[in-house]
Amino acid sequence: MRIHLATDHAGLDFSTRLQEHLRAAGHEVIDHGPLSYDPLDDYPAFCIRAAQAVVEDQAAGVEALGVVFGGSGNGEQIAANKVAGVRAALVWNPSTAELAREHNDANVISIGARQHTFDEVTSFIDLFLATPFSDEERHVRRIGQIAEFERDGSLLPDPRA
Repeated sequence: MRIHLATDHAGLDFSTRLQEHLRAAGHEVIDHGPLSYDPLDDYPAFCIRAAQAVVEDQAAGVEALGVVFGGSGNGEQIAANKVAGVRAALVWNPSTAELAREHNDANVISIGARQHTFDEVTSFIDLFLATPFSDEERHVRRIGQIAEFERDGSLLPDPRA
């Protein structure tokens, strides 16, 4: 599988170590930055490029997912989710890693590097990569509703109206 990575300065060490872990597991890893530590870096472009690459790969039939890091992972998730076709989930434990794939068909996960040990992070990512989407009708339907809103702004009728 091709894995696209991006981070800010807070996640740079994890990203570097994770690349080794993922390559050893047989994955192709593409690093979208940063290349060096800069405590004033601007992570959005790194995360957006990684998210764009995931969408482009998946559209081309390439099996690909993304992982973005930051101090908390929140800003990185927000940036990745600005890319049409991305479903980025903030992961903080094994259950959220698994459910991100199983129920939401997430194609990018975001993790707070300051919130977890490296061993926790690798376990979350390994679980995310190994978990397939369930294809349950209710999840397919909900993901479709999100995609429709993203595409043209349509929503189901308001039940309060």
